[in-house]
Amino acid sequence: MQELLSKLEAIHFRFIEVGKMITDPEIISDMERYVKLNKEYRDLEEVDAAYKSYKNVLDNLKSSKEMLEVETDPEMREMAKMEINELEQQRPIIEEEIKVLLIPKDPEDDKNAIIELRAGTGGDEACIFVEDIYRMYTMYFKEMGWAYEIVNSSEGSAKGYKEVSMSISGAGIYGMLKFESGVHRVQRVPETESQGRVHTSAITVAVLPEAEEVDFELDMNDVRKDTFRASGAGGQHINKTESAIRLTHIPTGTVVECQDGRSQHKNLAQAISVLRSRLYQAELDRVHQERAAHRKTLVSTGDRSAKIRTYNYPQGRITDHRINKTIYNLSAFMNGDVQEMIDALKMAENAEKMKGELN
Repeated sequence: MQELLSKLEAIHFRFIEVGKMITDPEIISDMERYVKLNKEYRDLEEVDAAYKSYKNVLDNLKSSKEMLEVETDPEMREMAKMEINELEQQRPIIEEEIKVLLIPKDPEDDKNAIIELRAGTGGDEACIFVEDIYRMYTMYFKEMGWAYEIVNSSEGSAKGYKEVSMSISGAGIYGMLKFESGVHRVQRVPETESQGRVHTSAITVAVLPEAEEVDFELDMNDVRKDTFRASGAGGQHINKTESAIRLTHIPTGTVVECQDGRSQHKNLAQAISVLRSRLYQAELDRVHQERAAHRKTLVSTGDRSAKIRTYNYPQGRITDHRINKTIYNLSAFMNGDVQEMIDALKMAENAEKMKGELN
């Protein structure tokens, strides 16, 4: 208990210090430093509030115990005993909440995200499944009150999409969606299958934290820009001008296309955002792989080729293979009811991090 209290007191003093720093005109003029300190202040705010609640419980517990030692009035003693009992029940609950809050946060968790869906094995059926998962996510985004926008899309030869990229903005998005990265496998009877046989198809989902200029400095001298006419659905305007943009990052060979916006200016801004985020993600992956050499994580392996989830239509179930969790409510899940799975993945990661902290 004393160790926890000491840790919380240190955080409390840092919270006060950062609060003073973000009002300093010299720091306000340094945008990069100001943004970082503002984020630190927001991160510490929740812990500081929990510290005050915890300290309040401990102080009240101490005074109630002291009162019980000196008080002779039976009624007052009974009240003190009831108070002690209530506070003793509250204390472990607050301590557990604090332990979760003290788990080191992924600095990317509060960022907006870019999500990229791509058809893998399974031909037309994989393209249809990209559309199904795209619909599932957009319904979830609406439920969460997040804004999303299609950055780029490419239609399948028969139905669905070969790929769809979206940018999502709101509160704590990357922290919620990061566990979705990996291979999503579907087992069902395709619409094209007359014999009623179950086929297996797969798509890949990549979730990237949206990188801001202060996170990753993209040198546009390293980028080749090409314009071309957009193809596919989107109204007559889409084919009249060379509004679509292709950016190639020459040092890494990373290519980004953006053609869903009406104007070349908007497509360019979107393409730069995606390119910056992809390069930033590549740098994060490198750092995570170095860390993984020391400690293998169960949930966030960072391996884009890892099969993470199976959607089995005949049995109406979804299984996440990383935490061996199965939900038998496929229709609701495909209509955006995915929070239970996301919460379970977050809990698994937190439990893992807590174990890492103790070891």
